[in-house]
Parts: sequence; C-alpha cells; structure tokens
Amino acid sequence: MRSIRMVVVLVAVAAVAVTGVTASAARTPAAAQEKDIVDTAVAAGSFTTLAKLLKRAGLIDALKQPGPYTVFAPTDAAFAKLPKGKLRALKRNERKLKAVLLYHVAAGRLTAEDVVECSRIKTLNGKRVRVRVRDSKVFLNRARVTAPDVMASNGVIHVINRVLIPRTR
Repeated sequence: MRSIRMVVVLVAVAAVAVTGVTASAARTPAAAQEKDIVDTAVAAGSFTTLAKLLKRAGLIDALKQPGPYTVFAPTDAAFAKLPKGKLRALKRNERKLKAVLLYHVAAGRLTAEDVVECSRIKTLNGKRVRVRVRDSKVFLNRARVTAPDVMASNGVIHVINRVLIPRTR
C-alpha cells in the first residue's frame, strides 16, 4: 500500500513538472478543473525537468490516480539551482530519486489556506516539510511558494522555486 502511495505521489510530482502551471491557472476554481495533476502540469510548460524525473522514476501513472494529492512542484528554474552533479546523481540512483520526488507530495488536497495553518506537512516519503510564513510569503523548508492553489481534478499544485531535498540521517 505504501509503495502504491509513493508511486501516486511521484506521478503527481511528475505531472506538475510537465505542465508548467501558471499563476492564472492557480486562481481557477477547483470545480472548474477537469485535468488531473499530471495533465495540468504538462499544460503549464515550466515543469519539463520534473516531468522527466517522474517518468524516469515510474510515477506518472500514480499521479493520475483519484487522490487527492498535494504536489509542491519545483519549476525548471528550481532544478537549475541544484549544485552541479546533484541532478545527475539523482538520475543514477532510482531509490534516492523516488525519495526526493515523494518529498514533494502529500496525501489529501491542501489548499494554501490549509498549508499556512500547518507547521509541518508529512509527505509521501514519510518525512515532514517545515512550513513558515514570513512577510506574507509561504516557505516550505527553504523553498518559496510562487503560485499557490493550482487546482486539478485529483488534487492541488503549489509551485515552488527550489527543489526540496529530504535530510538523510
């Protein structure tokens, strides 16, 4: 059951990466959304790296499931901020890649209103992301939410400006 949930989360993350969600899409009411998380992300066009990684990890089909899911989707520019070699290393290690991608997905539909009420959010990889609000800006660990509440038929996407990397112990 846990591995199925992880696959669903990774697929959701990939979908967001593929769609390139925009701020205008974020304001679209949930009832009006007919596309799932993956299709919504693909339509956006600014999540190509995320989409490729989701495909590589085999998570696309999982994110097309009914959910609901919340995906914290890093843009292509966010992936470009990673230290040299980090992305290459993730691509070579499927276990670590899945752990990172699942760290961007939470079970349930958490809107921006819900997120700011949390101090931590448990992700599908089992670890928690810290939530902070400062000067009307929302941060997940060190990543800033740049476009909240991009609604999809099976969840919600929050666009972020950094890749979330879970701490290993």
